[in-house]
Amino acid sequence: MVLSFEQAGDLLDELAEPFPEALFDGLNGGVNLLEDSVPDRSFPEGEMYILGEYCDDLLGRYINLYYGSFAALAEKEHWTEEVWSAELKQTLSHELTHHMETRGGLHALDDKDAEELAAWRAEYEETEEPGE
Repeated sequence: MVLSFEQAGDLLDELAEPFPEALFDGLNGGVNLLEDSVPDRSFPEGEMYILGEYCDDLLGRYINLYYGSFAALAEKEHWTEEVWSAELKQTLSHELTHHMETRGGLHALDDKDAEELAAWRAEYEETEEPGE
C-alpha cells in the first residue's frame, strides 16, 4: 500500500511525538517531510533510495525525510501500514542520531553508514550478471 503524502505526514507526526523533546533541541529547521524521491545515483535507477538526511549547513540544522523515496519502496515491496510506520520511525531515529552525534562532535553513525553503503555496493556488484 502507498500512503498519501498527507497520511505519511500524519503518521510521522504521530511517531515523532513520543521521542524526548531534548532530541529535537538545536533542530532550528525541524523535521521536514518532502515530496521528493531521491534515488541513490551510485546504484541503477530504482534499486536504492535515500529515505532521509540530516542537514547541518548555512540554513541551520534540520532533517529531511523523502516521501517519494518511501512511496517508491512501498510500491515495489508491497508495504503494509505497519511497515510504513516502522520505516518512518527507524529513519527518523537514524537522522536524530546523526543530529545528536553532530552536536557532540562524534561521527560513529556516519562511519557505520559509509561501511554499510560500501557493503551494499559490493554485494550489488557481485550479483550483477557479467556483461551488464
